[in-house]
Amino acid sequence: MPSISNLLAGGGAVATASDAASRVPQKTLGQNDFLKLLATQFTVQDPMKPMEDTAFIAQMAQFSSLEQSKTMAQDMALLRADQQRTAANSYLGHQVTVDDGKGKTITGDVSAIDTSGAEPKLVVGDKSFSLSAVLRVEPHAVTAPIVIPSPAPAPAPAVGV
Repeated sequence: MPSISNLLAGGGAVATASDAASRVPQKTLGQNDFLKLLATQFTVQDPMKPMEDTAFIAQMAQFSSLEQSKTMAQDMALLRADQQRTAANSYLGHQVTVDDGKGKTITGDVSAIDTSGAEPKLVVGDKSFSLSAVLRVEPHAVTAPIVIPSPAPAPAPAVGV
């Protein structure tokens, strides 16, 4: 029976010339890769010496662990994106100093958040900057509201008795 490393390296009986020509190298194995490997193991195993059930159970446990890790990584990526949006929104209305990436700094008020790309960007003036470009944050100057007194109500007409 071919070893798992042989099957992964393409040394198994199932690899063809067209497979090798169309194969794109991957750095990680996914669910489909695991199922293909398991099917290949069943196909090429010696019928007189089938795979032990403990080995099969161990492989299924590894597969389950792989799926849980994949799901957790996706959830962490979503959490990171949500935290970036929350952080970006907290800069709205604040004065920031950002590095423009060309050795200069720009100071201005954050007037909007651009979420059209992979990560949110702060809009300062007419330019967008990533959150990692922020060097300093200051609260915007708060001015006291102007209170305009309302006119005094007219006296009620006297009603004769």
